Amino acid sequence: MNSLAGKTAYITGGTKGIGYGIAKALLDKGMNVAITGRSLQAAEKAAATLSTDGSTVLALESDVSLLASEQKAMAAAVEKFGQVDVVIANAGIGHFASIENISEEQWKETIDTNLTGVFNTVKAGIEPLKKTQGYIITIASLAGANFFENGSAYNASKFGLVGFTQAVMLDLRKYGIKVTTIMPGSVATYFNNHTPNNADAWKIQPEDIGELVVDVLQLNPRTLPSKIEVRPSMPPVK
Repeated sequence: MNSLAGKTAYITGGTKGIGYGIAKALLDKGMNVAITGRSLQAAEKAAATLSTDGSTVLALESDVSLLASEQKAMAAAVEKFGQVDVVIANAGIGHFASIENISEEQWKETIDTNLTGVFNTVKAGIEPLKKTQGYIITIASLAGANFFENGSAYNASKFGLVGFTQAVMLDLRKYGIKVTTIMPGSVATYFNNHTPNNADAWKIQPEDIGELVVDVLQLNPRTLPSKIEVRPSMPPVK
């Protein structure tokens, strides 16, 4: 996929943070982007800052935990732009607490969004991507390889996501669909109710992940980076 101009990306959780950074990077390469959020108002607000005329950005409301919702949003992207070439499964949440204290609701929401949500996004994108021999990128986390205290729900969702994505890569390569999972460390985003600030300068920035996605998509198609770990190069000394 050496030339990205005119192609279309579908990005879940594209209203802020990593999803927004990826959307901007792909728009800068001449792509169309469909961004989803749980709130249509939030998606429309983000779309307005990404594109002045709205011709290359489509704002969509979707709940990734529901397959029918993702199918509807994916169909809208295809209807608007004629095709989908790249699917970025980015939407995610985090609840962090001891297994003694984490609630059933928090566990379920974490798994439903971070793991089942990606399943739903991928399922919705398979048929459009077969037509374009496109690309799926899931945004996992270093928490998908490194467990930590109070991370039972989040670790489970991200460990599962990494395994899911690797299996999907094997399932879909016969159709010419490429699949990659990106596993970032600390990123300066609004994740877990954090507001990015100057103290986050050492962290990976959303635009860095956007740049990485562009590099992956433009890599010679004979080569597939199936799993990419990325971390801050100079974390603070503890």
